[in-house]
Amino acid sequence: MGADGIQLFNTLAGQKEPLSTELPGRVTMYVCGPTVYNYAHIGNARPAVIFDVLARLLRHDYPCVLYARNFTDVDDKINAAAAAEGVSIKTLTDRYIDAYHEDLETLGVEAPDLEPRVTEHIPDIIELIQALMVRGHAYEASGHVLFHVPSYSDYGALSRRKPEDMLAGARVEVAPYKRSPLDFVLWKPSTGDQPGWASPWGRGRPGWHVECSAMIGKHLGTTIDIHGGGQDLIFPHHENEIAQGTCANGTLYCRSWVHNSFVTVDGQKMSKSQGNVLLIRDLLAKAPG
Repeated sequence: MGADGIQLFNTLAGQKEPLSTELPGRVTMYVCGPTVYNYAHIGNARPAVIFDVLARLLRHDYPCVLYARNFTDVDDKINAAAAAEGVSIKTLTDRYIDAYHEDLETLGVEAPDLEPRVTEHIPDIIELIQALMVRGHAYEASGHVLFHVPSYSDYGALSRRKPEDMLAGARVEVAPYKRSPLDFVLWKPSTGDQPGWASPWGRGRPGWHVECSAMIGKHLGTTIDIHGGGQDLIFPHHENEIAQGTCANGTLYCRSWVHNSFVTVDGQKMSKSQGNVLLIRDLLAKAPG
């Protein structure tokens, strides 16, 4: 198979397309990794396995493959779990990152080239937010900084949703300080007992979506070749990433969006509400990786 022979289903285009790369012989790929506050389930394992297979395929045809998969190591669920145990978020997340590595090694998944953590990229996140504010795509209100969705005309292209349809009966967080109900948080204030970092907008912590865009910009550049993750991330996470990355840099954010489908258990989507969540390590006790 030649380098021009790899085709991927691009979610943004809605069809299979030949892989296009910014530089000949080089592929950059970023995959959204887990939020580490518990042991990983097989839903977390699916993208790790699938994009490991894709990375191996790419390495057959491209001399240089740069593959990054992140850890979200600050998040309200992490904060709550750490507080309940009376430990720091680093103590909690280090434990579950180690467990994640153990589980994936048992499954035969190779480590990516880069594993950036959100807490190690706070300056990069702040810099990205400042760029969005300078370009008129973000604003400060009540200690928060928000991305102004109406400022990006292509919002909704990845998920094929129109902003006006999203507003009709939408489950969006309505806050009095939002200019538009669709606006999403880039930075939020932290109370004294919550993890937080100094910023131009006061002590606080990043919103979820901005983290990936900042880590991509730091390690892979303003335009990447492949962005991967589970299909549950298409909206709002990846939709918001496109808006941020495009508006902050004025360039194409990603060439190919690749999503894996859900893991189902007995024909049903795996979820906590269904009570059918299967942990990797529990299954490994019954069957080899």
